Amino acid sequence: MKALFLAGGKGLRLQPLTDKVPKPMVPIMNKPLLERTIVSLKKSGITEIVISTCYKPDYIKDYFGNGKDFGVEIEYIVEDIPLGTGGAIKKAEAQFNDTFIVFNSDILSNIDIQKMIQFHKDSKALATIAVTEVEDPSAYGVIEYDENAYAVSFIEKPKPDQITSNFINAGIYIFEPKILEEIPENRPVSIEKETFPSLLAKGHKIGVYKSSSYWIDIGTLAKYKQVHMDILEKKCKVDDCSFNEEDIILGKNVRIHPTAKIVGPSYIGDNVKIGAKTIISKSIIGNNASIGSGCKISRSILWNDVVVSNGVGLVYTIVTSKCFINEDLDYINSVYSNSKKVV
Repeated sequence: MKALFLAGGKGLRLQPLTDKVPKPMVPIMNKPLLERTIVSLKKSGITEIVISTCYKPDYIKDYFGNGKDFGVEIEYIVEDIPLGTGGAIKKAEAQFNDTFIVFNSDILSNIDIQKMIQFHKDSKALATIAVTEVEDPSAYGVIEYDENAYAVSFIEKPKPDQITSNFINAGIYIFEPKILEEIPENRPVSIEKETFPSLLAKGHKIGVYKSSSYWIDIGTLAKYKQVHMDILEKKCKVDDCSFNEEDIILGKNVRIHPTAKIVGPSYIGDNVKIGAKTIISKSIIGNNASIGSGCKISRSILWNDVVVSNGVGLVYTIVTSKCFINEDLDYINSVYSNSKKVV
């Protein structure tokens, strides 16, 4: 089975993190989100991958190449203009002549893909949609289904009086190639708003796979912070994040001053230097970071190659790669990008 990743979005709600980095490539525990999903998928036995790109496609291609270094085979589709979820799937039509799986590239989940594939086979549906339960479905696509787990209706971003279900589209689909005949060519198409309702109207079966596994869409700065805290709190499992007895992950060649203190759960990347009397708690520090003396860093996420000067306090802060922070102040709910603070 092949997998298609829809990775063309600009990630406007994640700005300024996505000013220079496409949304699927923002780091999650110091590795790109898309890499984490691909590695997880490989464990499910799927190694043939197609990535549909639009915004900064070279960034993604330069990182993954043909996929050999990650143990997979990768081909690329580039949209000249944004085609929406359905349009991107249609553009990749030539890649699929058998059952295939599609992922929105802004999600992180622990959904069991092999169980979902088996569910799809058993349901004999044209399409299967993974759903997950949320407290407030108003920002998502709500799916109603019958007692046999087949979809009966779709409502995108329902108003309060339209909410009849708390199960939402989780952005993972399994399709039979025949579905491609139902998607128009050469124009933007929303698979959620256009294709799925059309399939129901024509009497096609759409399976609904319910999962209670961890799921999050990383579409906003708040969600980006949340997923890291969830990983640190062990609510979400990701590869290569094994904490020691002090609930700390230490990379290679880390130099920590004897008077500095790391409070777990925390992640410290490779080649990190931490100065005297600095306290780091419940934070993620990327590779090659240099943290000065007397700093206090709490519940923050620092990308690679960040320099923090003496006496800086960072709380609930995101700092993107190659930033230099030299202000002796605490910043709450802020983002530093290219040495610019964005509140």
